[in-house]
Amino acid sequence: MRVVFVHGACVRDGAWWWHRVAGLLAREGVAGAAPPLPSCGETGRTPGEGGPSLPDDVASVREVLESSAEPAVVVAHSYGGIVACEAAAGLPNVAHLLFVASFLPEAGESLASFGDGTPAPYLDFGADGTFGVRPELATPTFLQDCDADAVAQAHARLVRQSAAVTAQPAGAAAWRQIPSTYLVCARDNGTPPALQRAQARRAGRVVEIDAGHHPFLSRPKEVAGLVLDLPGVS
Repeated sequence: MRVVFVHGACVRDGAWWWHRVAGLLAREGVAGAAPPLPSCGETGRTPGEGGPSLPDDVASVREVLESSAEPAVVVAHSYGGIVACEAAAGLPNVAHLLFVASFLPEAGESLASFGDGTPAPYLDFGADGTFGVRPELATPTFLQDCDADAVAQAHARLVRQSAAVTAQPAGAAAWRQIPSTYLVCARDNGTPPALQRAQARRAGRVVEIDAGHHPFLSRPKEVAGLVLDLPGVS
């Protein structure tokens, strides 16, 4: 069994975001991988108008999932849930989906489907077709329960992302065919817990944690324990 981690929007270096959980899983013999998301500029292509977008992110994650017949669990955070729902669809080796403060779209739904039509106040949309997290709002919105080192490292990994991903529809809803668990983050100031709980109703199992938007940084032992408790992992 291996775990494939899919990070959220407007950041780079998925391996860092998940490293605390991945390290704990490695001690238990569970390997992990964190595919790059091209729309965040992680593969060298420039985000923005005409740049890499959701289909490229889906292809990157799916390539990793298809690279081995070994059973896999996909752990997706925030925007990463949109990516995972399409990337994992139809793959018999994907045993479980774990969504963390995430979105579970139906086919045809996009990230914008879960908002009220206005940009979130913590996001900045540019004329170049990119968007990003306003740095001054990153900590109170997303990292308020993280230690100082995690906060500093997280800020260093904020990036601009192709804004097209917010409106592009998911091509599949893998949670309809693959067993899924949703981790609600009850102290999340970015993705409202009420919205998370509404999304969680689409999952087969729901777990709630008293944490902010990044529990894999602030509460890695609990997240690793949840992964190890998923069917077929340990």
